[in-house]
Amino acid sequence: MSDLMPEAGAAPGESVETAGPAPEPAAPAPLGVTRTPTGHAEVDAGLERLADADHLPAEGHIEVYEDVHRGLRDALTALDARPAPAPVPAPMPPYNNRS
Repeated sequence: MSDLMPEAGAAPGESVETAGPAPEPAAPAPLGVTRTPTGHAEVDAGLERLADADHLPAEGHIEVYEDVHRGLRDALTALDARPAPAPVPAPMPPYNNRS
């Protein structure tokens, strides 16, 4: 603060000192979020990939999230793709029952 605006609880002209250096950031730790399988292999693999972010610092999360997003987007796009037309069976030759 400045001399014009003293810290709360401090008398004018009195300086307030901090208790020491800022605390270190906590180490990466799993959030403990359960992932329920969807039954779709591609989607389940993406959800499991999210667990990789549990052991990374925050700066590393974006790479994992983008990778999972890309995979989920591809899985959804594949659902919109039209299936190839079924092959048309060849016509059967006429049955000739002459004896």
